[in-house]
Amino acid sequence: MANLKISEIYDYLNTISPFELQEKWDNSGLLVGNMEDSFENLYLSMDLDLELVQVLKPNSLVITHHPLIFTGLKRLNYDTYSSKILKELIKKDISLISMHTNIDKTHLNRFVVEEILNFKIKNQNEFIANVEVDFSFEELLNYLSKKLNLKNIKYVKTKEDIKTLAICTGSAMSLIDEVEADCFITGDIKYHDAMEARARGLSLIDIRHYESENHFNILLEKLLEEYLKKNKLKAIITASKNPFEFF
Repeated sequence: MANLKISEIYDYLNTISPFELQEKWDNSGLLVGNMEDSFENLYLSMDLDLELVQVLKPNSLVITHHPLIFTGLKRLNYDTYSSKILKELIKKDISLISMHTNIDKTHLNRFVVEEILNFKIKNQNEFIANVEVDFSFEELLNYLSKKLNLKNIKYVKTKEDIKTLAICTGSAMSLIDEVEADCFITGDIKYHDAMEARARGLSLIDIRHYESENHFNILLEKLLEEYLKKNKLKAIITASKNPFEFF
């Protein structure tokens, strides 16, 4: 594998999905390492967990969807999720770039809706894709279950027939005021979100955070295909473990 500088691939990623598009609260970009550092191995992963980091090769670059660090760190005493992983990254000279809300806006939500769910998007704002369909609510549940390999789907049903969908991967209930559809499909739906949606006559389907975004690796490998060939690089697809289990 070629030995490239972080700055080279960072600049390429920035042309695909500019980091300046990230939300103000986000922390995408180069989180661990230096632009002048070089790397020998490239990994793509939605997230990092300790088990995964322990098998990564030294002198590597990891590109994740979710940032390992969101808020300022006041201490590194290695007793939290992020600090335990940071310790391993630093020990093994592993750099980390995260692409979060910037790639949500430019690619990921559209990719999941069109390529994974096989829906045709009628229109889309920064985060929400709007789709016209013709499902009964039960048919829609079955369809999503098969496409996303979901078990025990959590939902709010206010309509029997679904003609319009609003879809946003990840966690997007904060965007409910922007939804104009029979059913809103997103992840991490909470109790009071459900109460609010029912009061509005809006159906909800929780496709969960992990399941809705774990296609990031496949998407990014496709976006990097030409760059990888040109630089004789091979991206190693890795899978962080879903922390949830279902009975």
